[in-house]
Amino acid sequence: MSSTHTYSVTGNLVDIPNRHIYGATLWIEDGHIKRIEASSEPVNPCLPYIMPGFIDSHVHIESSMLVPSEFARLAVLHGTIGTISDPHEIANVCGVAGVEFMIENGKQTPFHFFFGAPSCVPATIFETAGAEVNEKEVDDLLARPEIYYLSEMMNFPGVLNEDPSVMAKIQSAQKHNKPVDGHAPGLRGDAAKKYIAAGISTDHECFTIEEALEKLDYGMHILIREGSAAKNFEALYPLIDSHTNHIMLCSDDKHPDSLAAGHINTICARAVAKGLDVFNVLRAACINPVGHYKLPVGLLNPGDFADFILVKDLTNFEVLGTYINGEIVAENGITKINSVPTNAINNFDCEKIEPTALAVAENEYPNKNGIIPVIEALDGQLITNKLLLTGTLHNGNWVTDTTNDILKIVVVNRYHAAPIAKAFIKNFGITYGAIASSVAHDSHNIVAVGVDDESIAVAINLVIEKGGGVSVVTSANNHATNSVLPLPVAGLMSSADGFEVAATYTAIDEKTKALGSKLQAPFMTLSFMALLVIPHLKLSDKGLFNGDDFNFDIF
Repeated sequence: MSSTHTYSVTGNLVDIPNRHIYGATLWIEDGHIKRIEASSEPVNPCLPYIMPGFIDSHVHIESSMLVPSEFARLAVLHGTIGTISDPHEIANVCGVAGVEFMIENGKQTPFHFFFGAPSCVPATIFETAGAEVNEKEVDDLLARPEIYYLSEMMNFPGVLNEDPSVMAKIQSAQKHNKPVDGHAPGLRGDAAKKYIAAGISTDHECFTIEEALEKLDYGMHILIREGSAAKNFEALYPLIDSHTNHIMLCSDDKHPDSLAAGHINTICARAVAKGLDVFNVLRAACINPVGHYKLPVGLLNPGDFADFILVKDLTNFEVLGTYINGEIVAENGITKINSVPTNAINNFDCEKIEPTALAVAENEYPNKNGIIPVIEALDGQLITNKLLLTGTLHNGNWVTDTTNDILKIVVVNRYHAAPIAKAFIKNFGITYGAIASSVAHDSHNIVAVGVDDESIAVAINLVIEKGGGVSVVTSANNHATNSVLPLPVAGLMSSADGFEVAATYTAIDEKTKALGSKLQAPFMTLSFMALLVIPHLKLSDKGLFNGDDFNFDIF
């Protein structure tokens, strides 16, 4: 249906600000709501409920493994009409050119992408990224109307120590009257106060309600995150009723299979099932992001853009129709957005590796009387634990111990030739084979976990062959059993049909779980094992990293 036509939509209008539901007919003309006619009839549960569309208040589109135009095709099925999109991932690979790619690709489709200016590229000096975005480039981006905010300031030590570069980026956002997103897991007390006082307005990293309440008291907005790996809804959902005006909902990182299944609508259904007030839930999901980020999105007022959704009820939020600027972009589970041609952008210069390069000699790994540091991955969390466990030596090398679920993890620099970083990790549960990915926050080098060096090498080489991707190896000798999902756009995304990508990823995920992994999202968890800005122990391409003290001293 063309947005230039005049047409009407009848249903039960959900007036979130006034906490009222009434029968109404919306008249749409030229992509705007021309008028709203209230009905004298009572609410009719047989009619759809008309409400503002959902906004994901913090997401890395790249984590869906889909370019923005394909992300939109899936998201609109679930009533999402817009995203607060941090292009931090592609910026770490391709710099400002990567941000430009996201903006231009997003413009080709009827969807509201609200991009930020990446604040931390590279994220730290303790890893190798593919690019740098300096203070002037950040300022130039913030001056653009397509850029709505300064993306998450992960360098909270830089804020606390008043690093000149960090403070210059925050001041640029303030100069352009645009909000600054935060990222400060576990930060409490005076340190949290100072961080927030610098101008940081949100945090999506709270994993306890006590931390969130403290930051709310200091004036922050809290984003309740429920993504493919990081899941904080169960800990934080009471805040939706207690601090309604300062809560938003987000996914942060969502893999394609997860996006195909649901988005912000599923968080709303869970919240209502918990007994939360439906108007409070919808304020967090639909209204608060628009106000906080000053978004040009319609909220069901006469004269607004015709951005709204039709849902079957206000408990399950089954989406019957999604409208953006008056155009119906999804109806009854069918997307109406077409795929668009995409020219890939990438930064990948990596030679295939040999299994012998992955051996860990006794003298090259930290060892105190047979005790070695081991990363403990935690299902549903980005944080890890640092374990000190008895290692296993064989022929002078440290090796995996599948009996105790201690596997090898490696990070390969994908930007230039460099020594391979190697360590050990617990909780992946794989009993044979290996998995690898060029999605490895934040610098996106190649990260792999596996049982034996031969399988790990094959998994890594499959990714290298494709210029990026995710792979699973069930046999180092029988390549017909192995699988790879190519991600040729920055080694992070595919421009192929989003539904096909989701299906391929689902098959690879199932193969990984058949290897023995009990993790809900093994590839998403894998992608965060190199994320140095989240405690406690991680592996960058330069070695094991202590996220508590922010250095390589792990003992």
